[in-house]
Amino acid sequence: MTDTFELIKLAKRGDELAFEKIVKDNSPLIWSIVRRFLGRGADADDLYQLGCLGLLKAIRGFDEDLGNQFSTYAVPKITGEIRRFLRDDGIIKVSRTTKELAFRIKHTANFLQNKLGYEPSLHELSKELGISVEEIAQAESATLPADSLNREVTEDGKTLEEVLGDFSTEEKTLEYISLSDAIKTLSKRERAVINLRYFKCLTQQQTAKVLKISQVQVSRIERSSILKLREEISAS
Repeated sequence: MTDTFELIKLAKRGDELAFEKIVKDNSPLIWSIVRRFLGRGADADDLYQLGCLGLLKAIRGFDEDLGNQFSTYAVPKITGEIRRFLRDDGIIKVSRTTKELAFRIKHTANFLQNKLGYEPSLHELSKELGISVEEIAQAESATLPADSLNREVTEDGKTLEEVLGDFSTEEKTLEYISLSDAIKTLSKRERAVINLRYFKCLTQQQTAKVLKISQVQVSRIERSSILKLREEISAS
């Protein structure tokens, strides 16, 4: 029997039969992800087709030479494709006010970068916009792209999903695809710390300076926020 890695190699070369076999083998995985998004206004079959598109992207991007499990790599690709559709279609709601603020932040950051010749600090953004650093973090966190969970966020190359927990099985991976919803349950200060530490990649000392609190406070808030995120995602 042809193994998964060999099928992926064949599919990358345009072998439709190999692609169909991979889809068939991973169909239960796709449906397990689709079921998490049912009841949000989209047809199940449409979501499944989006999941297949995500699987195709996973096939194209997977490096079989690394020896990683394909299904674990494919989960965030499938999930991301579905979440992007739901968000772009307005089914996953981010308030208009938050979207407008996020746009203002991005526009102002670009304006300041052109004016100053370097990427503006959060304090400079805060001063220019007339809002707090916490409010900037809240808007940015609420409008994070769907693939943020798998982006490297620490100096040693860890992703936020690795920081949040153990991903030794597919089922555990599925428990972590509601990150953006979980972040919304944090307080403004907690969101700010998570955003600065894991999405702006600042050190605890730098984060403390931005928020004008002690490094000890940053460490405590970070630990408690990670625990809250774990609990929230596990309960979802």
